[in-house]
Parts: sequence; C-alpha cells; structure tokens
Amino acid sequence: MRFREQSDAADLAGLDLPGRLVVARRVLIAAAGAAAGGVMIGGLDPLVALAGFALVTGAAALPDRRRRSPLAALPREAHSPTQDDRLGHLVAALPEPALLVDRRARVLAANSRVEATIGPARIGEPLTFTLRVPEVLEAVRAVAGGASARRVEFQARIPVDRWYEAHVAPVRFSGTEAVAPGLPDVVLVLLRDLTQQRRLEQMRADFVANASHELRTPLASLSGFIETIQGPARNDAAARERFLAIMAEQAKRMSRLIDDLLSLSRIELNLHIRPDTRVDLVHVAREVIDALAPLALDRGIELRLNEQAASLPVQGDRDEMIRVFENLIENALKYGGTERGIDVVCAETAREDGSREAVVSVIDYGLGIAPEHLPRLTERFYRVDVPRSREQGGTGLGLAIVKHIVNRHRGRLSIASEAGKGTIFAVRMDLSQVLPPAKKQAESMP
Repeated sequence: MRFREQSDAADLAGLDLPGRLVVARRVLIAAAGAAAGGVMIGGLDPLVALAGFALVTGAAALPDRRRRSPLAALPREAHSPTQDDRLGHLVAALPEPALLVDRRARVLAANSRVEATIGPARIGEPLTFTLRVPEVLEAVRAVAGGASARRVEFQARIPVDRWYEAHVAPVRFSGTEAVAPGLPDVVLVLLRDLTQQRRLEQMRADFVANASHELRTPLASLSGFIETIQGPARNDAAARERFLAIMAEQAKRMSRLIDDLLSLSRIELNLHIRPDTRVDLVHVAREVIDALAPLALDRGIELRLNEQAASLPVQGDRDEMIRVFENLIENALKYGGTERGIDVVCAETAREDGSREAVVSVIDYGLGIAPEHLPRLTERFYRVDVPRSREQGGTGLGLAIVKHIVNRHRGRLSIASEAGKGTIFAVRMDLSQVLPPAKKQAESMP
C-alpha cells in the first residue's frame, strides 16, 4: 500500500521553525554575496545594492501565507511516515474497495480490491483516470467542498453488467480546523458491489411473474369451460364429458405446479443443512427405474441400468435423491426417448486429487439440446420448447429442483449435449466413508 503526502513541504512554508531559519540564513548569505560582488566587480551603485539586500532580508523575514495542503498544516507527528503507513494500512484493511482522495480528487491511497473492481488506481493521479462515473465524481467534489456524506448507485457495463454503490464521506484529522474551516482533509470513497442483490431481486420478480403466468393459463381454461358448460353446453352431455376431462387435466397441471413450488421452497429452506444420513445411489437408481418402467413401456422406450459399481454409498437424503433421479429419467423419457432407449450408469471415479466420487449418469439418444440453452436449463420455468413441455405436463421447475437438491448434498450436476446425438445428465457426489449411526442407516437404506 502506498500513501502520497500532498503537501508543500519542499518549500519554506512546509518546514518547521528551525528549518525555516536555516533556509533564511542561506538566502541572506547568498544575497549579501551577490550585493558585494555587484559593487566590487560590476560597478553597482552601493546604495542600489544595499536597497536590494534590504528587500531580500525583508522578504525572508515575512511569514509565508500561501495556502498549504491539510496534511502539511498538521503537526509533524500527525503526518509522519508512521502515520502515513497507518492510513495506508487502514484503507488496505477495509473489506470493500476503498480509496482516499484529496480535495482536488487526486488519489492518495487505494486498496487492492479497487483494481479488481474498477481498475488500477495510481497514486497521485486524478480519480477520473480510474472512475469515470459523473455522479460519483460530482459527489466527491461536493463532499470535498464541505458537503455531508453521499451515496450514489451506478451501473458498470464492461465487461458484464454490474451494479455498485459508492459511499463518499469526508475525513478530517484533528488539529486542522484552522487551516481549512468546514472542509475535509481527505475524502473516503467506498464501493459496494450490489450485483448479486440486484440479480436476486430480478430473479424474485421473474419468479413471481412466471408463477403467475403458469397458474393463470390453466385457470383461464377452467373458467372458459365452466362458462361453456353453464351456457351453450348445458344440455350437451357429450360436450360436458369432453370439457370436464380437459378441466380435470388442467386441475392436475395446477396441482403439479403447486407441488413443485412447495418442494422447491422446502429444499431452499434447508439448502445450508447437509443431510446426515447415508444412502446407496445404486439402490435409489434401481428403485426409480422400477417405478418408471410402466411409463417407459407405454412409450415404447427401453430403460437400462448399467451398474459399473455394486454400491455407491453417499451422505444424503433418500427421498430427495429419489426425486432427483425421477426428474432426470422422466425428462429423458419425455424429451429424449428414442428406439435406442435410455441408459442409467452408476459408476465410481477418481478425482485429480486422488479422492473418489459417485457418478450417476442419465443418458438419452434424442435430438440433443442447443448449446445456448445449456447454461439456463436449471433456471426456474426455463423451457427449451414451451409448447412441447406443456404438452408433456412439465412445470418448468424439474431441473431447478434437481439443482437445488444436488447443491444441498454438496454435489455437482453436469449437463453435456450434442445436437442429433443426445444428452447426458450426470450427478456427482462424494463417496461416504463413515457409517452413520445404525438407526439412521436403517432409515436411509432400503
């Protein structure tokens, strides 16, 4: 950390009394020598030389009343190198990006977080070289001129959109009030990153809008059919039966959506709590495949379990892991199922650090997913093909639930897809090495 003292200490006004006396003595000696030389060598009139020497003597005796910087006006112990270091260390210790600038908005100190946030801030250069936000610069000018602390929010669009709040506050050192009454000695600029907060706010707004839309559509359908049955189709038995069947399907759709919303809410509530029971992922995969066999048979798709590992014990919640593989295998049956079938592979692999992990992959051989969709697949209500998803009874929350459950288990969900060749969803989790208490183990093992 560097701290640049902005003072006029190089001139006479910046020196203490002994220093000023030394400089004055040197000036008088030089003036006397010049006057004597002018008389003896240059033929200068002695009266003129004496008058010039008197003027120099008077000027040296007068106090320098030029305006000095705040730090130069402090007692020497207040702006010693030790004090400068303390100020620099103070800025460095702040958890947020922070700068100190003088009243002319020149950078005096900056911590390392500034460069990572807005770029390098070079000591002594104007703040405008680093921060080109008119609102923040205006706040700095106002505070340097005696205004109270100010907060300014701004958005930086390079390289990606980010939001910040700048807190601009005056800082005054003790003992300098007489030098610049009402003005700060330096100005502190603190930057707080609001990007995550803004994104969460946007996600909440999107969630409410999407949930409302998903519920509004079946409700509108139900209302329309009810009006039809009460009116034109009142006495048409065949029409009533057809409409009632559609209404029942719409009601089921709303029920699925509400169930998924409640599930997601419960998972998020416990997201920070890792399950403390043990479950075998091979047993879970086998159980889910048996449960979904009728759906696969109805669609003419073969479900295959490839047990490359006899057992994959992990620290996890059995019901939640069942939900994970139900969602993944159902998605494969609905959107990726072909005559080539679907493979569920259970394997144990080694990481680069030598540790072992359990990997369960759900592999389909369908149309695949375009690359631009992959990063957003686990977002709530995100669908690659909206009409097809609704036709298949999807709520748009299945993969979001999978992601949150896997995160709660401290695992990873990876998605790989290639157009025309299919998609692989892989769940990776740490293998459990420690057996839980017998009671918990009995509860979690089938």
